[in-house]
Amino acid sequence: MSECAIPPFHIVEPDGAQAPLIVASAHSGRNYTDAFLRMSRLGAHALRRSEDCYVEQLFEGAPRQGATLLHATFPRAYCDANREAWELDPTMFRDPLPDWCNTTSHKVRAGFGTIARIVSRDGPIYPRALPFSEAEARIRTCWQPYHDALAHLVHDRLAHHGRCIVLDAHSMPVAPGRGRQSDFVLGNAWGTACTPQLTGIVEHTLTSHGYAVARNVPFAGGYVTRHYGRPRRGVQALQLEISRALYMDQTTLQPHAGFTSLQTVLMDVVTSIVRHGGMMATQQAAE
Repeated sequence: MSECAIPPFHIVEPDGAQAPLIVASAHSGRNYTDAFLRMSRLGAHALRRSEDCYVEQLFEGAPRQGATLLHATFPRAYCDANREAWELDPTMFRDPLPDWCNTTSHKVRAGFGTIARIVSRDGPIYPRALPFSEAEARIRTCWQPYHDALAHLVHDRLAHHGRCIVLDAHSMPVAPGRGRQSDFVLGNAWGTACTPQLTGIVEHTLTSHGYAVARNVPFAGGYVTRHYGRPRRGVQALQLEISRALYMDQTTLQPHAGFTSLQTVLMDVVTSIVRHGGMMATQQAAE
């Protein structure tokens, strides 16, 4: 039975004064264990195509701006923390799945459930069906600890600040030869996961640097955005998809010369959100 990396996540706390902002990266983990690689029909390079490569490094300066950085260490291909806990494809397993599993979501049908069936164009990950116990072990040792940590951080920021903002950071592949594509996609679950003001601030910061920014298409926000985004309860969540072409070679999966300049842009985004959080506090105090 496979085991998740220990620890399954890292938390980097703010260097100084704490802001109510959490930057979360559920898909940048790259601890591909020998046990997982032996189980897979794909090599590590192919498996990494599903990974949000280096996203946690793009945001490594966020704690200097008062934000908390949370990132998974386990790979997305091993266990996807941006899905429901039990979003599983029954065709992948040799024993029947429990009734509580969600086996019919569009992500499951596409092959990208909590335990992924495929990695993009490289086809199925596993040469044979898995026991359900494998999925159960991954969910309990990877998915659950990651969300326990994120929920604890959200609760703590609410207790200390009366509000919390979760920036759920991801990267997206860009297909060559399709003309101008979005550099960033902001997913706010069609306006339900955060206020229009927060989305607008992030969009304005990015467009001021000359980037093309889309909203909700093709990524409106996954489980993290939809589950934690509760503006009426003081928690806003916004998914940020970053074009991989901006900072890495999509063939070699290595960072390129644009990496450092993108880090600077993203720190402007973090600063803008932190400033927005401060304005929210001032407004609350005045009411």
